[in-house]
Amino acid sequence: MLDAFDRCRLHDDFQPVTELGAYPYYRPVEERLATGEVVVGGRVLVAAGSNDYLGLSADPRLKDAACRAIRSLGAGTSGSRLVNGSLALHETLEQRLAAFLGQEAAMVTPTGFLANLALGALVGPRDTVLADQLIHASLIDAVRLSRARLRRYRHNDLDHLERLLDGCDPAAAGLIVTEGMFSTTGTLCDVPGTAALARRHGVRLVLDGAHDLGLLGPGGRGAAEHHGLLPAVDLHTLAFSKCFGTTGGAVAGPEQIMVYLRHHARSMVFSAALSPASTAAALAALDIIETEPERRHRALAAAVRLRADLAGLGFGTGASPTTIIPVHVGDVVLCCRLWRELFDEGVFATAMVPPSVPDGQALIRVSTTALHTDAQLDRIASAFATAGRRLGLIP
Repeated sequence: MLDAFDRCRLHDDFQPVTELGAYPYYRPVEERLATGEVVVGGRVLVAAGSNDYLGLSADPRLKDAACRAIRSLGAGTSGSRLVNGSLALHETLEQRLAAFLGQEAAMVTPTGFLANLALGALVGPRDTVLADQLIHASLIDAVRLSRARLRRYRHNDLDHLERLLDGCDPAAAGLIVTEGMFSTTGTLCDVPGTAALARRHGVRLVLDGAHDLGLLGPGGRGAAEHHGLLPAVDLHTLAFSKCFGTTGGAVAGPEQIMVYLRHHARSMVFSAALSPASTAAALAALDIIETEPERRHRALAAAVRLRADLAGLGFGTGASPTTIIPVHVGDVVLCCRLWRELFDEGVFATAMVPPSVPDGQALIRVSTTALHTDAQLDRIASAFATAGRRLGLIP
């Protein structure tokens, strides 16, 4: 038989950028500061690629809540939710999340990835899942686990989606799965159009709110609320690793569906429950999301300012209306070189290369948070100006 290890060619994939000293991944953060900065290799850098949009990961209130939970409940849960890992704290968070999203119930999971993976229990081999081309890998894996047929429509292309819906087997179940705010480009789902098609064709709409819940909408309830269509979503999934500043995830929807997933979703049944510390931190974050709207307002305003500065320098930044600013480069090696130049200038951004983005569309993902000061935004723009000119990307 072939040696399975022979398939592991990751080093070969990144050898060109490694030789240039521009490998951008697995850089250990030594300290995360409550100032929108991180310490990497002993240097203080502006965190310009973080998903911590509301700046809560280092907030003292989350730290205090986590510490109190550890003192009373311990560091772990010692089992899955199904058997002996459930906490009253989990149920409190579930009740709060369900009320926040206008749903009957919620199910807290150890990670956002596992929340999405739980969706695989809703469909089977005869069914069809229609998904936006840019959905997260966890949603793709959920469909693979279910063995349902995956049909992907071009990003936000409702005409393409409708053609796919027209071709579905009326005797089989169907789901439309998409994201509220797409993690790479920062674009928003066309919730009105997608919800209308779901109703017209009698399929359920699942919205992954990992990046937008807490950030968008008058009450921070995400892209659906932003469009005034929160009730149009049949199921929400979310991750606590973005606006909530901690780890974990959840699914929210009808009570009957949550009961079913609690007993049939493998990612729920066979995973140890979310830790007390992360659960308590998520509850504290939800309090802040509900009472401090100025945090999301600041994060979005900072993005407007920085996007204008980067576009003014000559970078292609797309049309994202959110905190995510994609700086398009194209070539993988050039993208990683730009990442390294920014790093040397004191800015810790994110390089996005295939398969995270399509071939030929490598980019630097910049994101703003509520903690970024005007001086830090100027520092990020200045680093891009210096690095971009050094590499010949801008005049």
